[in-house]
Amino acid sequence: MVHYEIEGGHRLEGECRIQGSKNAVLPMMAAALLQKGTVILHNCPRILDVFCMIRILEHLGCRADWEDNTLMIDAYELRNCSVPREEAKKMRSSVILLGALLGRCRRAVLSYPGGCVIGARPIDLHLTALEKMGAHLCQEEEDIYVETEGLKGAKISLRIPSVGATENILLGAVLADGTTIIRNAAREPEIVELSRMLRQMGAKITGDGTSCICIRGVRKLHETEITVIPDRIVAGTYILAAAGCQGSLYFPQVPARQLVCLKELFIHWRMTWREDGAGLYVCGRQNYPAVPYLETKPYPGFPTDLQSPLAAVLLKAEGESHIRETIFESRFRAAGEFCKMGADVKIEKEVCKIRGSRHLHGAVMDAYELRGAAALIVAGLMAEGCSVVRDEGFLMRGYEHIVEDLHEAGASIISRRCSPSL
Repeated sequence: MVHYEIEGGHRLEGECRIQGSKNAVLPMMAAALLQKGTVILHNCPRILDVFCMIRILEHLGCRADWEDNTLMIDAYELRNCSVPREEAKKMRSSVILLGALLGRCRRAVLSYPGGCVIGARPIDLHLTALEKMGAHLCQEEEDIYVETEGLKGAKISLRIPSVGATENILLGAVLADGTTIIRNAAREPEIVELSRMLRQMGAKITGDGTSCICIRGVRKLHETEITVIPDRIVAGTYILAAAGCQGSLYFPQVPARQLVCLKELFIHWRMTWREDGAGLYVCGRQNYPAVPYLETKPYPGFPTDLQSPLAAVLLKAEGESHIRETIFESRFRAAGEFCKMGADVKIEKEVCKIRGSRHLHGAVMDAYELRGAAALIVAGLMAEGCSVVRDEGFLMRGYEHIVEDLHEAGASIISRRCSPSL
């Protein structure tokens, strides 16, 4: 258990560099299995989900070595194709190993993946797509057994543009026999980055970044070296923190083009958003209007991962805001914790209603998932007095050094390891 102790009311100022992307690097690590050599990932974040994936890869037979924020994965020899149950239960992204293991070993065993409690997040899209490519499934109470005599190209139309399913199909299709076409594919930047890496390894992929991706299977892939893009969700969290704290922050090399949805909010709030070619400067203001209606959508829409941090900022907006969550049905877990600060927040089915107030007081709050934990930190920075966010490790799953980053920007925040009973 980690306690984050925050003294609110401090203005954020300065420069803030953004870590490598969690959602980009995890499928890249899975892609390392598709070649018999070494993959080098620069700007790799040292976060819990990356460490969990490393343990999985080492169990499979890989060797992983760090040099600062560069991760080297030697996948020359695999010992087995069974993902350890304990690690799979910790991380939702373990499911993307199915496509990579089928491509490399033609067999995979995986426990149903875990991660944050933010909704059901079924993996039927992944399994149905792999079946269309020639995989045979056997599902037991906790485990999934998948085998193939060799994956084949297929035409796959996804019911929804699932990021994970698109990644799994990509990982399985690059070494498949024939051509695979994914319709209604996810368009997220992380899909583009995975495709870029796979192309560097010798894959033939076109259409990434659009809703139709074409993959022509090749016989083998080779080693590569690549730099992980900055994390747009971490950047978005810090940008929203600046908005809520009347801060002024500069972000060098931030992926501003991936954050157009936040730019539109800053325009609505009449706050400063200035791109200079090398980075992004933002500046908040004390009084800003509510957001009458916003809903989360697949990229390039407003990301579900920033819904909770946005809700924190709207706690002090003038008027009533409405956020509709369309991706994960249980992503309003932070709402009840906001109410401990004197906030007026109500949940009606998939809609969060927030009546803004200029006065939030410090409180002791509990984190239940990764992005909700970040939202509670943002709310604590905005409140009057001291707040404590009690976290069982969710925040460290995606934020490499959030305490140091915010402290350097002028926030009063420290972290302490505490007994769960405290």
